Amino acid sequence: MVLLQHLMGSWGFFAHKLINESATFSLPPEISGFFKEYIQYITEHAVDPDKRCYIDTLESPRHFIDIDDLHESGVDSVPIHWSKAKEKFSERKLRAAGIIPWQIDRSYTNLRDAMYEGNLQKILRHAADLGHYVGDAHVPLHTTKNYNGQFTNQIGIHAFWETRLPERFSGQYNLWVGKATYIASPLDEAWEIIRQSHALIDSVLSLEQELNGRFARDQKYAYVVRQRNLKRDYSEKYAQAYHQALNGMVERRLRASIRQTANFWYSAWIDAGQPDLSRLINEKYVMDTIPSPISGQKSLGRQEWH
Repeated sequence: MVLLQHLMGSWGFFAHKLINESATFSLPPEISGFFKEYIQYITEHAVDPDKRCYIDTLESPRHFIDIDDLHESGVDSVPIHWSKAKEKFSERKLRAAGIIPWQIDRSYTNLRDAMYEGNLQKILRHAADLGHYVGDAHVPLHTTKNYNGQFTNQIGIHAFWETRLPERFSGQYNLWVGKATYIASPLDEAWEIIRQSHALIDSVLSLEQELNGRFARDQKYAYVVRQRNLKRDYSEKYAQAYHQALNGMVERRLRASIRQTANFWYSAWIDAGQPDLSRLINEKYVMDTIPSPISGQKSLGRQEWH
């Protein structure tokens, strides 16, 4: 069975929830009351896009973009506008390589429109989704076809970097990122996030390769308890060493995810005409859910797009 890559990592459920929850506290008073009122929904539903990968074949490409599968010259060789990108490549190739910057822009537009309409359910859903995609874009391994180290003999590094390390060390991080600021061009900002993430790939991989050469195999791996299950994973000593070698990278990308999530939410509200969201606080809403994957069900994971 092909494991669903985004549930293996994708900042992990823990980190995605942490990002959306923390971003709520960076919003200005005009909308912070609304977001805090519905913080439970926005936090719990931060992981819905990952869950949708099991039931929607179109979902998986929204979480990544393999820049090196589109052009060897790097990020700037890919047109930022969808229509221009389709002219240069094809829609099929773009979807195979991933579409996360365009998905961020689309989710932003959906949130803006929902705020303009005053549709509570849509606001909550699109805000939660937007935070997820913004978070994924900040993960370096979401911008390369070597997303799990499969081409460099580093299988497992994806979940190690974006799930194991945040779960283990986020308690030491400073997650206060200041007040949200306005984003003039959501699409340009999405691509800037991708550029920053893509520039970190060499460090993510090379630092682990160097560390691997200094650790014996029985020191690199150990049996650890994760989610109440005993499994073979990177040892505590190895995790600490890799986290230290990264020199704050995981914390910086997590903080940037929180800051930009708040920025995108705030900007959607500004561009919607600054509606009074407080009038929606007393409205009833349905806690819609994404069905949990059935044990043994074939997933629609990223690998099936390659």
